[in-house]
Amino acid sequence: MNALNPAADFPRIAPSILSADFSRLGEEVRAIEAAGAALVHFDVMDNHYVPNLTIGPLVCEAIRPHVKIGIDVHLMVEPVDALIPLFARAGANLITFHPEASRHVDRTLQLIRDHGCKAGIALNPATPLAWMDHVMDRLDIVLLMSVNPGFGGQAFIPATLAKLREARRRIDAHSAAGGQPIWLEVDGGVKTGNIGQIAAAGADTFVAGSAVFGSPDADGGYHRVMHELRRAAQAS
Repeated sequence: MNALNPAADFPRIAPSILSADFSRLGEEVRAIEAAGAALVHFDVMDNHYVPNLTIGPLVCEAIRPHVKIGIDVHLMVEPVDALIPLFARAGANLITFHPEASRHVDRTLQLIRDHGCKAGIALNPATPLAWMDHVMDRLDIVLLMSVNPGFGGQAFIPATLAKLREARRRIDAHSAAGGQPIWLEVDGGVKTGNIGQIAAAGADTFVAGSAVFGSPDADGGYHRVMHELRRAAQAS
């Protein structure tokens, strides 16, 4: 099982299966692992916190035997705590949630860790970074949304770059003070044409949905796009 080592090679690409072919999901996740994905990104939407309804723990459990890489579960749901044990048992390795959807953010982060998963918060474009400040010692990852959550295929919001730079500054200051490593992930509109800017702003983990799954794997599309994404990020 992928241990989600914070020192894993940069850049970490996490294709979102929201854009995959659900009629053959096992094949799809095996294909992205073969193409070099670091994580499978798993978008959970409840038609309450966000205006869409997607997938739950049973689908996570179904894909777990197909890959050895980590499953990165992004909970866009409210409330969150009841779902955490279910996803942990289903094979999640990393769970992020939106702090606005939890009454007690510190407690929710600890609940994730108590169930053996890495823990993080996801911040919407208009959600301030101040949510990080009082829980830094419990964070393994900070996920910055570069689109408003709810749907795939949206365009990257440029203002996210300044927010990424500030988040990177806070994470680096925390590390310099002896704190645990924290990944900085970005989700929304990531493509080969902008991943270099996003990496230069401080992200080390990149969710890409339509950019990856929009290239048919039959002609080697997943390998080609993953290579282009990694090369563009490294060039930054």
